[in-house]
Formats: sequence, structure tokens, C-alpha cells
Amino acid sequence: MEREHLIDEDLIRDAREGDNRAFKELVRRYEPVVAATVIGMLGNCAEAEDVGQETFIRFYRALKNFRGDSSVKTYLTRIAINLSLNEIKRRKRKRLMFSQKPVDEFHDIADPRTRTEGGVDPEIVQRAVQELDDDFRSVVVLRLIDGYSTAETADILGIPLGTVLSRLSRAQKRLREALPHVYGG
Repeated sequence: MEREHLIDEDLIRDAREGDNRAFKELVRRYEPVVAATVIGMLGNCAEAEDVGQETFIRFYRALKNFRGDSSVKTYLTRIAINLSLNEIKRRKRKRLMFSQKPVDEFHDIADPRTRTEGGVDPEIVQRAVQELDDDFRSVVVLRLIDGYSTAETADILGIPLGTVLSRLSRAQKRLREALPHVYGG
């Protein structure tokens, strides 16, 4: 049977029973979602690829415990966010250990052909998002970049809806201050 026509629940059942093709289909189906979340949190870097792979490794190990209380997409996003936050903490510890030489996380030079129609370089926006505190960054990535609803964002992060709204508002204020040319300032 062709795997791409199966619903997630069937793929999970088959993967639990040892069908590697079913798990590969889940990876194929959700790899773009995980990549967008991780890159939104960490930037486009080697660590982002590692965290993306680790997300699926953790998911595979947790398959037998996956109850389906949330969608596969939400579950994978939660894993990706948590692993990304762990990576951010690791970076901060590394920076503290080597504080004499600041680590430049943004060594990639943006391709000018990737500018949006309005002339805004997405790399500059991504850098501004990277500068946000972890709590604000995770809300911005989930809500504004990945397109989750406010309720889904609250569920993924395990925080109240009002906290999501508050953090989103404060994050947008900080982004307006950091990117006045984007916001017409």
C-alpha cells in the first residue's frame, strides 16, 4: 500500500509495528514543518540541521508512548521548540565560557536575490528575531512564522493563552524598535 495516502494515525500504528517506510513517510510529511520551526528559532546553521534530525530521533523513540492527544504536527513542533531552546542555552553557556571572543552566530551573508518585494532582506528580519529573548522568540516563530493559532501556540509551549498574547505583543514592539525601516519608521 502506498504510504502517502495513509492518515497519520495509520502511519504511527504501522511504524510502531516496525514498518520503517511508515516512519519515513511521517518524516517526509513533517520535515518542512520541523525545519521551519528550528530555522526560525536558531537561524539557518549547522546546529539547526542537527536539531531537526534529533527531533525525528526523539519522535521515533517516543512512538510507542504517543497517545495522539495532539496532532503529529503539534507534537513534533513541541519537540523541535524544546530542542531549539536547549541549543540556545548551550550557545549561551559556550558564549560565557569564551566571552573574550564573542561568537558571531550570523556569519552567513544574505543573498541579495532573496530580498522580499518590499526590499526587506529576510536575513535582517531573521537576525532581529534571533535577538529576541527565548520566550518571545518561541512565540514569534510559532505564531507569526509557522502560522500556528494562538491556542495552538499556547498548547505547544504549555503556557496560558494570555501569556502568548502578552509575549507576542511585547515581541512585536521589540521588533518594531529593531526594524523601524520594516515597520515604516
